[in-house]
Amino acid sequence: MLQNLLELLKHLNDKLLVGGPVVILLGLMSILAITIIVAKLMQFRAVGISDFRAAREALSLYRAGNAPSALAATRRSRSPVARVARRTLELKHRQSLPEPQMREEIMQYGADILEQLRSHLRTLEVIASLAPLLGLFGTVLGMIEAFQALQAAGNQVNPALLSGGIWQALLTTAVGLGVAMPVMVALSWFEGLVDRQAQEMDSIVTRIFILDPSQVDTDADMDSDDAFVYRRPVI
Repeated sequence: MLQNLLELLKHLNDKLLVGGPVVILLGLMSILAITIIVAKLMQFRAVGISDFRAAREALSLYRAGNAPSALAATRRSRSPVARVARRTLELKHRQSLPEPQMREEIMQYGADILEQLRSHLRTLEVIASLAPLLGLFGTVLGMIEAFQALQAAGNQVNPALLSGGIWQALLTTAVGLGVAMPVMVALSWFEGLVDRQAQEMDSIVTRIFILDPSQVDTDADMDSDDAFVYRRPVI
């Protein structure tokens, strides 16, 4: 079994090397893309990217008039939405800022979190866009070489010479598409997850702000070690 696998890998390696430097470059791009995809999967899993339960529970508790329990609920999750909900509740409890500045502060805080989630997605987008073009570029170069060889053969034309050059040229296009398609799928999925976070953040923050403060019990102790302290920007 192992011997068959090694032979298959050697066969694939030989085929790819026939494609020349373009295929080698595409191979390096695929390694980079796989590395980024694995890193993003680990990052999203670590932050609980799909965990909205804590934030929604906190919103329900806050709307019921129990602000301390709402804040405690947000601390049970590391999800981006829960973090934004916690920051919003802390700011509203302190009431040290006018509401427009408070909203701006929360918006910036949420934008920073989303930027972290979007890190390296631009690289995946470039790979997904560039890989097919590189494959086509390699094919064009291969076709030029094939017809140059055909011209050099003169009257001694061998059909195998042309067909062999063509399949070698088309190999780069196949590799380029093979790299681009899974990267595009992964990129679309990641972007969908981030967009869902942004929508959920906006929904939670808006619902907290539209609630009448007089309906909420803010007299209880809401202080914590990680409580937010507003820092004025340095001008």
